Amino acid sequence: MSYTLIYSEQSLRQLKKLDKAVSTRIRKYLRKIESLEEPRYRGKALSQNLRGFWRYRVGDYRILCEIDDNKLIIVAIDIEHRKKIYKK
Repeated sequence: MSYTLIYSEQSLRQLKKLDKAVSTRIRKYLRKIESLEEPRYRGKALSQNLRGFWRYRVGDYRILCEIDDNKLIIVAIDIEHRKKIYKK
């Protein structure tokens, strides 16, 4: 029982803007998360206005995800530098 990773349009745009090495590192990390039995072990639950979303750290970048246990999917919603991700 593993999860399926889906990239939102926003996250794909952000990956294209990033340096190739950083983009590759983020994609590799997300593939690892996808293969886990429970993807929440590696992430952190967010609170307040981002309640229901999960955050993953890759260097100075943050990946904002939504996890749907009923459909077994992880949706990568946004990928941004740590200084900018929470200001949107």
